[in-house]
Amino acid sequence: MKLTGERVTTSEGGFNPTFQRHVAAYRLCAPLLGNGTVLDLGCGIGHSLEWFGTRPSLGLDLDVGALVKQRRPVIRADMRSIPLRDGAVSSVLSIQSLEHVPDPERVMAEAARILTNDGRAVWVTPNRLTFARADEVIDPWHYREFDHNELAELCGHAFSEVELLGLFGSEHYLRFQKREIERLNRLLRVDPLRLRRYVPRSGRQWAYSTALKRTRRSADPLAVEITEEDFYLSDENVNESLDLIALCRHPLR
Repeated sequence: MKLTGERVTTSEGGFNPTFQRHVAAYRLCAPLLGNGTVLDLGCGIGHSLEWFGTRPSLGLDLDVGALVKQRRPVIRADMRSIPLRDGAVSSVLSIQSLEHVPDPERVMAEAARILTNDGRAVWVTPNRLTFARADEVIDPWHYREFDHNELAELCGHAFSEVELLGLFGSEHYLRFQKREIERLNRLLRVDPLRLRRYVPRSGRQWAYSTALKRTRRSADPLAVEITEEDFYLSDENVNESLDLIALCRHPLR
């Protein structure tokens, strides 16, 4: 697939840390799911479906290019309008997709609708407080980013029980992240008035993807050595996590 900033498609070069972070999220969240069918919401290329074990899974994504080579049933659809009957699946897993829609409330409502009464939904999304800039959405592929309180409130409209966890990184990964944020801040200082806010989204997406491919064209030791084992879950100090994880039970109709 064409490399952009929209989705994870490769572990090559400097893209490896992001890829491994995604793989770790699948591995660590799989035990939180129920035993029945899992809907992998915004599934991308399906690089980690093996972590579902013996559970049947469906992949849903809007990009047909991400779906064509997957080894499971797939659905091409907008996750704000899921073409499944009420109570169709036991679990919903959404990894790094909720931030890609302007109205995530609709996604929450759809997930609650298609889950069984005892179903579970697990949402993984970047922590606004530690991702890029806390006061601005820098990634032009993102519409909304959340802190732990905002995500809990969003989930509470569709589920009666919400538990917040965090995905954390090793010291090795945090060194890589610190360097990436320093590089981003140097770039943003070129535009102190934030005139970038007035550039059309499509233009910002092109510029972001171009810069991403240039800076991650070749791998450095910090990036190459990161594996899925560099990440772990915890329910402590969730506001300091890399990614927020909301485990939701008891969907509201």
